[in-house]
Amino acid sequence: MPIKINEPTIIEAAGNKPKIIREYFGRVNSNTSDVSIAKMKSPAGWVEPGQRPEFDEYTIVLNGELQVRTEDEKIIIVKSGEAIKTSKGEWIQYSTPNIETEYIAVCLPAFSPGTVHRDE
Repeated sequence: MPIKINEPTIIEAAGNKPKIIREYFGRVNSNTSDVSIAKMKSPAGWVEPGQRPEFDEYTIVLNGELQVRTEDEKIIIVKSGEAIKTSKGEWIQYSTPNIETEYIAVCLPAFSPGTVHRDE
């Protein structure tokens, strides 16, 4: 049976500035543990703690520019219309230092605070 989502749930975000997370599918909005799908909007200057998640994350940048820092200090710039996949178990850090950015994040299995393993 199809499941229709009438509206997302706003989820509290980690980081140094307010970021809006609108979860459409996931543990909170649809009680889904196999996948989470959310639309993010982060301000210029936002940075979140590094993390070593237990899920793969697929990200599509709709507007702006997302920076992804790897454990070996490499910075990957993902611009509007581009996408990136990060794998479970690898350390990464997301930020939007230069411009407000909107993007879609898909996590397999679904994101949870207990499986993201953010830095202290």
